[in-house]
Amino acid sequence: MENLKENHQKQQVSGARLLLECLLAQEVELVFGYPGGAVLPLYDELYEEEIPNILTRHEQGAVHAAQGYAKSTGKPGVVIVTSGPGATNAVTGIADANSDSTPLIVFTGQVTTDGIGKDAFQEADILGITVPITKNSYQVRDVNELPRIIQEAFHIATTGRPGPVVIDLPKDMTTQQTGVKVACDLHIPSYQPNTMPSILQVQKLLHVLEQSRKPVLLFGGGVIAADAQQEAKAFAEKYEIPVVTSLLGLGIMPTHHPLFLGMGGMHGSYAANMALTECDLLINVGCRFDDRLATSPQDFAPEAIVAHVDIDPAEIGKIICTDIPIVADAKICLEKMLETEISAPQAAAWRELCSQRKTEKPFSYNRETLDEIKPQKVIEIVGDLTEGEAIVVTDVGQHQMWAAQFYPFKFAKQLITSGGLGTMGYGIPAAIGAKFGNPEKEVVCFVGDGGFQMTNQELAILNEHGLAIKFILLNNSSLGMVRQWQERFFNNRRSQSVFHTQPDFMKMAEAYGIKGVRIDEPALLEDQLKAAFALSGPVLIEVAVSRTEHVLPMVPAGQPNDQMIGVD
Repeated sequence: MENLKENHQKQQVSGARLLLECLLAQEVELVFGYPGGAVLPLYDELYEEEIPNILTRHEQGAVHAAQGYAKSTGKPGVVIVTSGPGATNAVTGIADANSDSTPLIVFTGQVTTDGIGKDAFQEADILGITVPITKNSYQVRDVNELPRIIQEAFHIATTGRPGPVVIDLPKDMTTQQTGVKVACDLHIPSYQPNTMPSILQVQKLLHVLEQSRKPVLLFGGGVIAADAQQEAKAFAEKYEIPVVTSLLGLGIMPTHHPLFLGMGGMHGSYAANMALTECDLLINVGCRFDDRLATSPQDFAPEAIVAHVDIDPAEIGKIICTDIPIVADAKICLEKMLETEISAPQAAAWRELCSQRKTEKPFSYNRETLDEIKPQKVIEIVGDLTEGEAIVVTDVGQHQMWAAQFYPFKFAKQLITSGGLGTMGYGIPAAIGAKFGNPEKEVVCFVGDGGFQMTNQELAILNEHGLAIKFILLNNSSLGMVRQWQERFFNNRRSQSVFHTQPDFMKMAEAYGIKGVRIDEPALLEDQLKAAFALSGPVLIEVAVSRTEHVLPMVPAGQPNDQMIGVD
């Protein structure tokens, strides 16, 4: 009897230990986090580093790093933060992940269960705060429920339309003892995402495609989330259909592919936007018709039959009236579409027109000037130096759009950027997360001087973990995109968008123990960039670029896609 009791006691573990074992069962490689009082028992379990914790320098940085890891690998990112301000500092990253359908599991510390609702020290109602910006959320009230909650959270975050899930963790749930097993049955009756397309709808779409004379494929981030880039490319090539992507769909079709017309929308290419405007059939796969793409919904693809394939039924018909709705996983739907044989549409004249527009009116800038460094040229040179093979991470602003326009993307999960929320400060930590997820690949981060000053503290991580990332700081001494809008639409009144003083970024690089290179001579740009990329280890490359350059073409807010300004 004594031995039985002893064995039973040995089976008891703390909630913190159980949580760690659940993460190991989910094959979590690493977590990004920042400790605090409410999660000390959990961090005590992490002490042995069975799962490494990447100590970021701010909770927002932890979530963005997890996003970079998740977007570049397709695996869920895991975050641990403490209660109160730790949790609220993570909110921006959670909202960003929700906008871009990025799978995250965010553990937020919480005061003990008997202190909840009593304004205890560092208490915040994180469930109430994050309800609108999560796919689901939990608060653990019974330590025995931890395995079920964690298994459900990972399943929900990574299936259907991916997204962030918050698990609020009262401190006593990590200290209580339990003998419950890690493994448990997964049973969520209320969550059953539909993945199989209606065959009748697929047949209807293909029948319309046969009759089409001006078809266009629109690919979004949902294609990448479904790991359907090969099927998407194969379908486009099978029927020789011109392709447009959203910002988050870049890389699905290689930039130089003859069928690829470019990114569509506010800063999209002339060929892409004209194709969206004039097509007679628009097949949207995994794109949510956001306002940066469908800048004027009532005027969007006015002559087209619109087909929309999406895993999330809420997106279909939400913005653009849809004639052929198909709720399904993008990969499965494209496979079904490829299996069915139809006659190719008679669209040779349309393809020729689209190709001609792409050739005659590409993204452009003044390539000849030596009066100033053009930011577009920096990105083109980096594209050449990396042979289009780098994982490209951006912050948000003008440089983000120039990277989208001028970097020669070749594969899916190559562009890591903040699309839906447009979060400044995203770039540096997201690049760190992408490098952790892809240590063998080159990672390049384009960042502006505004975004750089929001999360540059994460540079402290680089040498600690040997992360050889190249950061290209395009310094135009302003909040460039804000300034551009003020110059075009607010009578040149640059209200609080210009930096009159700035830190010495090279000294900042030195302070963090990384190499710093400053480039300000147009004639030396290419040679100095080449030399900087030859340096080993992490490098901060500051390039003093034009202070007046605008991102063009541009569709003014609320105008139809064909009303582009700045088209040569």
